[in-house]
Amino acid sequence: MKLQESGEMYLETILILSKKSKFVRSIDVVEYMGFSKPSVSRAIGLLKEGGYVNVKDGGALILTKEGKIIAEKIYERHTFLTKFLLSIGVDEETASSDACKIEHDISEKSFSALKKHFTDKI
Repeated sequence: MKLQESGEMYLETILILSKKSKFVRSIDVVEYMGFSKPSVSRAIGLLKEGGYVNVKDGGALILTKEGKIIAEKIYERHTFLTKFLLSIGVDEETASSDACKIEHDISEKSFSALKKHFTDKI
């Protein structure tokens, strides 16, 4: 199953929240993303069916190995691109917003080249 941008965003959100708390629930995703409970519930169901997330007793959301790989890739792109945009003078809010848009569409080849060229400069 090819993950859409929204699925990647959910996985990234679960990863970010899991860095702050060992127990991440759907309601935490609702609050973080600002989406409705039914929307998050549907998305989590699809991610579970796709093998990206497991839901444990008590509602804890756990990324599977595949889910974690994707989440970490998207998170790395987001943080790098945000830092890059900040380093060239873009304000923080715009940098973060634009990084979120770019992170899903940039090719692996282009991202690797950017990272290689700019890592020591930002």
